[in-house]
Order: sequence, then structure tokens, then C-alpha cells
Amino acid sequence: MTSVSLEKISKIYPNGFEAVHDLDLQIEDGELMVVVGPSGCGKTTVLRMIAGLEQISSGTVRFGDEVVNDVPPKNRDVAMVFQSYALYPQMTVAQNIGFALKMKRVSKVEVDRRVREAASVLGLTEWLDRKPTQLSGGQRQRVAMGRAIVREPKVFLMDEPLSNLDAKLRVQLRAEISRVQQRIGVATLYVTHDQTEAMTLGHRVAVLRDGVLQQCDAPQVLYDRPKNIFVAGFIGSPAMNLLEGTLSTNLDSLTLGSQQIPLSPPVILRLPGLKKYAGRSLVVGIRPEDLPAARTERDGPVLTGDVHLVEALGAEILVHFYLDAPVVQLEDSSVKKDGDDILVSTASMESECVARIDPRHTVRAGDRFSFSVSEDRIEFFDLETGLAIWD
Repeated sequence: MTSVSLEKISKIYPNGFEAVHDLDLQIEDGELMVVVGPSGCGKTTVLRMIAGLEQISSGTVRFGDEVVNDVPPKNRDVAMVFQSYALYPQMTVAQNIGFALKMKRVSKVEVDRRVREAASVLGLTEWLDRKPTQLSGGQRQRVAMGRAIVREPKVFLMDEPLSNLDAKLRVQLRAEISRVQQRIGVATLYVTHDQTEAMTLGHRVAVLRDGVLQQCDAPQVLYDRPKNIFVAGFIGSPAMNLLEGTLSTNLDSLTLGSQQIPLSPPVILRLPGLKKYAGRSLVVGIRPEDLPAARTERDGPVLTGDVHLVEALGAEILVHFYLDAPVVQLEDSSVKKDGDDILVSTASMESECVARIDPRHTVRAGDRFSFSVSEDRIEFFDLETGLAIWD
């Protein structure tokens, strides 16, 4: 069993572009760590530096206690799975899975044992004599995984392995990957741009933006306690509603555009850092599921908006509506490389919000509709830095 440690890792290309900046990350023995972020944020670069396919500019990569910065890729004992299957079409499934072992001159008996064991784990036993062209996309990806598993590597790296599959297969293979990873118990780094994959697969999830680590936590912690507005807006589907609001001077209410939400003392007790923002503007974050339909006036604080789109999804309804509160946006050029500040900007215009409500409610585009506000679920962020306001 081997852990992977990244200590102040940076990657700067000859043209001066810094793809990864001072990244600290620890992948424990047997842990499935997911690195997630938008395209171009440095996810794949991190994976390639661990594999030795990308030279690091500064910092240290360790496998256990061993520094592997100068260890060639072939000697790192790392297995990789890519989004392209890269299977040999002329070989059978069994031959594809066992090819790396054959090249290492592992005995035929041992190759056969490991291939059959990997095939059993991945549900490929009955397909061992088939050629790749006779398999579905999901089966081909399982063969690619089997080829990595049989090597019994120290570290398992996966670079968006499900991106070429349809939605149903992605769900199926997510469960398969999680089950297999738990069984083989190897430190695994999984790279994806899909935050749903990240939340369902990872023991912990590292969120990257422009090469800077924003937050690394258990999936539920990322969801419930985002460190800044980038994580708040990136994790969750639909994304958290982010609005500009103003706290009253005595901290007993919150103004959003022309509407006011009363705040009870427990909110300030939960977030003592809010006291510094009395009478000031800040960013208000509300998850769609924390805006249920308001049935009566006794439902507590409400927000009322103009509905412009209704998505009926069977088990729930997504209601898109407008509020007259300013829009909150990230400024792409203002990310500071120490990762501490993420500046935001606002514009005086209507904000589009999303609420997730029970399907038994009737709501149509054009309606003026009211939503209950769960004040204990509101998140607050600094308007200038975008950082969460906690203590």
C-alpha cells in the first residue's frame, strides 16, 4: 500500500503559462481522490506529473516516503486509464488485459490467473474470447480498467474515463469504478470536469481553478460548507444561487433587491463572522432545494419572483425565476495565486435564480411565485474576496 504526496507542486511551461501553482495534496492508502474543475484548470497536468509524463517545475512528489521526481514513468509502478480505450483491435479481451504482464515476461500461468481475477471483478469473464469491436463502449472501458488492475500497481490514475459514454453507462460505470477501487485498495486519483462524478465517487474531492486548489474535503463538506463562491457555484446541480444582499445594522434582517428576509439570532450564533458586516453588502448563497414553494404565510421568510422557465423532472420541478437583486460574478482575471482571494463583481440587474420544489405544486412561466427561505441554510461570502464568512 502506498500514499501519494504532492508538496508545493507547480508547473510552468516555457511560454510562461503556469498550469498548476503550489499544489499541496495528500492521497492516502486506498483512498479515491477526485480532482475536479472546469476545462483548463490543470487537472490532467496534475495527473501527468504524478505519472511522470510531465516534468514538474518545482515541488516534490512522493510515493510513500520515496521522492519520485526523477524516477522515469516506467519505474513508478503507476497504472493509467484514459477516456480513450486504446485497445488492440486484433487481440481478444484476455490478451488486451494481460498484454502488459506478457511484456514484463510474467509466467503464462500467473498472467492467466491475474486476467481471470480482473475479469471476475469487472464482470468480463464471459467476454474474454471476444475482440474489442464486439463489445459495447462500457465493456471496452472495463477492459481498459482490467488492463490497469492486473498490473497490481502502487498508484491508480484515471483521466476522465467515462466522458465518452452515454449518461446511463456513466452511472453504471461510476458504481463499477467505486466497487473495484474499494476491492483493490490502491491510492487512486480520478480526474473529471463533471462535479456529479466527483461527488458520487470521491472519498475526498479537490476543486481546482486556474491551477490553484480552492478546497479539498469530503463531498458533503464541499456542498454544505464551501470555502468560497467558486466552490459554492461549481459544486451542486443546479448551482447555488449567488446574490448581492445587505445586512441590517442590527443584524436582524437581510435585504435582497426590494425584498427583505428577517434573520433570527441563531443565524448570527452559527456564523459569528457576520457581526463585522452589519450594515454592509455581501454575497448571499442559497441552494435550490432550500427554496421550497411557500404554501402559507406561516412558512416563514419568503422570496417572490417572476417565473420564466419550469422544468418538470418527474420527482421534482426546477423553477427558474427572476429577482431584482444584483448578479454576482467571478472575475476570471483576478484570481490571486496564493488561493486566498477570489474577487467578484456585481451588476445592477435582475438575477436569475433556481428553486427545486415538490412536483405537486402548480407553477407556470409568467407566474409570480413565492418560495420559502430556510434561513439556517443561507451561506454568506465576502463581496470583495469571495471567501465564506464563518467565524
